[in-house]
Amino acid sequence: MSKVTQIVEDLLAPIMEEMNLEVVEVEYKKEGSNWFLRVFIDNESGTIDIDDCGAVSERLSERLDEVDPIPTAYFLEVSSPGAERPLRKENDYRKAVGKHVHIVTKEEIDGHTVFEGELTSFEEGVLTVAEAKKTYRISLAQIESARMAIVF
Repeated sequence: MSKVTQIVEDLLAPIMEEMNLEVVEVEYKKEGSNWFLRVFIDNESGTIDIDDCGAVSERLSERLDEVDPIPTAYFLEVSSPGAERPLRKENDYRKAVGKHVHIVTKEEIDGHTVFEGELTSFEEGVLTVAEAKKTYRISLAQIESARMAIVF
């Protein structure tokens, strides 16, 4: 995690607690000639709306102006993580049990590095993903990236 994203997460913590929201992810990256600070937020029910995003944006913007941790100009964007939200924390995996997920591993497991199916369990740092023909057990240490997936 970069210094900027860590500072932003620290500034967000009291705001999120007060508003009963959670930070899913903070990104700080350059696209073309512009820098973007993107904050993805959610709540327990997954029903983030434009008013929530606007309120967080306003309060975070005030804190960023006070602390001024970013030396360059940037665009602040606050939004929900969307239907294919990333899974990062153990609690994300717990809440995703019973849902469709997309997992990419750092190394091959049974000849595969990409797994997509139902997350049937998450216990003691190990996920069980049921694909159409086979079930895989994947430890958190083996995961490169993970997100919710939409089934068409």
